[in-house]
This record gives sequence, C-alpha cells and structure tokens, in this order.
Amino acid sequence: MSLALLRTVLITDPLVALSTIVMGSISVASSLFDSSGRSPHAIARAWARMLLVIFRVRTTVEGAGKLKPDSSYVFASNHLSYVDTPVILAHIPEQFRFLAKAELFSIPFLGHHLKRAGHVSVPREDARAALRVMTEAARIVRERKVSVLVFPEGERTDGILKEFKEGAAYIAIKAQAPIIPLAVQGTRAIMTPHTWVIRGGPVRLMVGDPIPTAGLTLKDRERLTATVRERISGMLGLQASMTAAAK
Repeated sequence: MSLALLRTVLITDPLVALSTIVMGSISVASSLFDSSGRSPHAIARAWARMLLVIFRVRTTVEGAGKLKPDSSYVFASNHLSYVDTPVILAHIPEQFRFLAKAELFSIPFLGHHLKRAGHVSVPREDARAALRVMTEAARIVRERKVSVLVFPEGERTDGILKEFKEGAAYIAIKAQAPIIPLAVQGTRAIMTPHTWVIRGGPVRLMVGDPIPTAGLTLKDRERLTATVRERISGMLGLQASMTAAAK
C-alpha cells in the first residue's frame, strides 16, 4: 500500500466524512430558517475550506477582483477532478448554485444538502428535462440575482479540454447575465478520476473577463459557447506556457 493511499484511508477519509456529516447537518438545520439558500451556501464555503485543508491543497487565485459584489453571473469552468468544486466554492466570493449530475443528489448528507441549498439536479439522459432545468436556472439568475456554476464539458477530463455543451450559454442568454470563464489547474494531480487517493499540492484558479450577453438571443448560443471555450483554452494555454518557462 502506497504512503498516499495509507494517508487517505487513515487520515483524509475519516476527516472528510466527519466534516461532511457535521457541516451537512448544520447546513440542513440552517435551511429550515433560510429558504434563500444563502446560509447553506456560507456553510458550504466553510466546509469547502475545511476540505482543502484536509486535502493539503494550496490554492492561488488570479482575477477575482473582476467580480462585482452583488452581481449575478454564469460561471463556466473546465473540469478535472471532484476537487474543482471545493476549490471554486472556497474562493469565488459570489452567492452561486451549481448544476450537478443527478447522481450526486443521492449521496447521503451531500445530496440532502444540495437539495436544501437550492442547487440544481441535471438529468443528463433526458434532453427535455435538462432543457427545463436550464430554463429554471436562468430564472434563478434573473429573478433571484444568484449566480450559477456550470461545467460545460459535462464530465471530468484527462486535462485535454473537450467540446463544450451549450447549457452555460443557454442559461446566460436567457438570464441576460455575463458569463465568467474559470480555468482550474492542478486538481487532477490532487485526485485523479476513478480513484479516491488524495495527494496534496498546488492548485491555480484563474478568473477570466466577463463575457456580456446583453442583446444576444438563443440563436447566438453556439457562437457564445465557442467564445467561452476559447477563453478558457487561452487561460490554460497561457498558464501552461508560464509553467514550462518557470522550469
């Protein structure tokens, strides 16, 4: 058994379970008195910070100053690992809900928190239901002034940026809200897909310039999706060049 696996089994997993049970219970209790989801979100941010400490993740954040307080956005991020969510949750200061695959909502404690906090379950195998979900997400952004987080690739990747689905663009156009591209690096090395072994290390979260959607229609969603992907690809490519130069 490797040292990383031994540490994960004996230290990391028990601490993750304990923090999830405790913070999940607090979140559910707070949701009974706060239907807006703001208190559960604040608790989730604290839980995310706990996880990053447990995982021994050192996060560098660039560009967070581009976000205006009390504004609503559609955040679109690349997706490398389950660690992406706590990294973004811990370091993006906006109130946001995220669109997540329906399977996550069946996980004990986590799933109940997701439902009570107002996060959105996406049925990936039902196109009509998914469209209704995106329309509801746009309403949340437009009427409740709450941001949403979307992983346009639809699944975790091996580090090569996949084609983006149009959900983020659809929501942003329907809500007439800017899209904020996010680029995450380093999380795949912390926890690779199909394994629960945790290895500490550095992570970088880059916040791109807002992409306005005012005046766009749903006919523009393909072009907007391509723009978002190009922005994130450029951010990742720039960072890759900087890392190579540093070596």
